[in-house]
Amino acid sequence: MRQVFKRPESLKNVPFRFCTGCGHSLIHRIIAECIDNLKIREKVIGIAPVGCAVFAYDYFNFDIIEVAHGRPPAAATGLKRVMPDKIVFSYQGDGDLAAIGTAEIIHAANRGENLSVFFVNNATYGMTGGQMAPTTLTGQKTTTTQKGREVKVSGYPLHVSELLSTIDGVSFVQRTAVDSVKNLLLTKKAVAKAFRYQIKNKGFSFIEILSPCPTDWGMSTEEAIKWMQKEMISVFPLGTFKDKFSE
Repeated sequence: MRQVFKRPESLKNVPFRFCTGCGHSLIHRIIAECIDNLKIREKVIGIAPVGCAVFAYDYFNFDIIEVAHGRPPAAATGLKRVMPDKIVFSYQGDGDLAAIGTAEIIHAANRGENLSVFFVNNATYGMTGGQMAPTTLTGQKTTTTQKGREVKVSGYPLHVSELLSTIDGVSFVQRTAVDSVKNLLLTKKAVAKAFRYQIKNKGFSFIEILSPCPTDWGMSTEEAIKWMQKEMISVFPLGTFKDKFSE
């Protein structure tokens, strides 16, 4: 009998420390399963920054490098250029990639670096207590927008996938979510494609994954999923924004 819930080889046999209902554990497993299925574990190097993503080295069973806040695309570029046979990916949150790391992600994309980037968007700064992030929704309450995000003060939510899809150096951009079984399967397909494109030297791939943060949203797990489906996905629509090769 097939063991549906067998732990992937690319995940260590340790319990996750993420909050109840957090999407990071699901996304970790998806990435690990894709790496196992593609049989590339011995060639993979993951890069994670400051934030909830920082725990990646505790969970992934392959080489992980921790770098400064916002700098994974820069570190990934260096690694991939000196070791082009390796499969290099960055795993970043919205407080990292969409704020302090905007210069790095935009220029890595513009250079068409042969990388896979997994961007976890939970519309908040998760690790530091739930402050407003660039992706926080208009009207969304956070510890730094207690009456809700105001456009005149803080601008609009930043649509990173749409932004990167306009850059010539980008090969593949897709936004997915982990709010349902259907979307989990779509996320897994997108992650696998991003790795395949890198293996085939097709250039820069970017997967944005909408993920719940019940703790900082002040919601139960069920409420967080419903809020994602009703509010977040309407602001950040799911879909493929660019695919040069349509594999």
